[in-house]
Amino acid sequence: MRDLAWLRDGLGHPIHWDKDAQCYQWRSSSPNEEEPQELAGLWFKPSEVLALLTLDHLLKEIQPGDLMQRHLQPLEQRLNQILNRSGLDTAAARELTGRVRVIGLAQRRVPPQSFEAVGLALSQRRRLTMQYKARGTAQQTERTVSPQRLVYYRSNWLLDAWCHRRNELRSFSLDAIYHPQVLNEPAIDVDSSILDQTLGAGYGIFSGKDVQWATLRFTPERARWVAAEEWHPEQQGHWDAQGHWVLKIPYSDDRELVMDILRHTPEVEVLAPDSLRQQVLKKMREGLVRWGGVS
Repeated sequence: MRDLAWLRDGLGHPIHWDKDAQCYQWRSSSPNEEEPQELAGLWFKPSEVLALLTLDHLLKEIQPGDLMQRHLQPLEQRLNQILNRSGLDTAAARELTGRVRVIGLAQRRVPPQSFEAVGLALSQRRRLTMQYKARGTAQQTERTVSPQRLVYYRSNWLLDAWCHRRNELRSFSLDAIYHPQVLNEPAIDVDSSILDQTLGAGYGIFSGKDVQWATLRFTPERARWVAAEEWHPEQQGHWDAQGHWVLKIPYSDDRELVMDILRHTPEVEVLAPDSLRQQVLKKMREGLVRWGGVS
């Protein structure tokens, strides 16, 4: 009985007395509760528990709504129990997580039900039907997709999926997904190399197979920051004789790249290609007109 109490109360195993079977059973206490998958057998040092609590804090900071907090709360409670049994006050964990901040940049809220449906379809390899509102056109269409992978990019969640409406790979912003429903139909699988070639070859979220290379030159003052940044996994950079940082980046759609170039203006110059240079100049002129700088 002491062993059963220790397994149930100390380690959190779902052990319950079954009156009909007249025995203890290892199962969920209610039909709505998730069934346990395996017997817990992990042992942690206090320092490892503090590290896990910090990771738990970071996950909750990037989560959509209260979804992850709802699922991670039981884990957090068990970790705190381990800290208490080791003689450490849980205040140490709260103090540590209070010293870690995650500041999202232009983070868009994702409805928890959308994230949960997408995650379920992704993990169970099933197709997903949804209403999707494209921000570029403001049009809302019904899509059926085969989820391939979740991407956390610039403080926001994206879904890389095969779109059965367009018959091609697309990236969908989770905050623009409405009324998602997981279907019983199995999802098709796209090889990871094809995913990387189609959605990961270009710059940012506007990707494609037709890749060009942009050459940017940053002033020595701005280069102190930019030289340490990764704009793309395949980027190439070097210092020139004048102390400028010359950066080469692959891209297939210039929309996001133009925005990032404008963010560093006037400390950056587009050396090539000329089409990208002209597009940046066009946006700068439009901005001056809007602000009344030129007539």
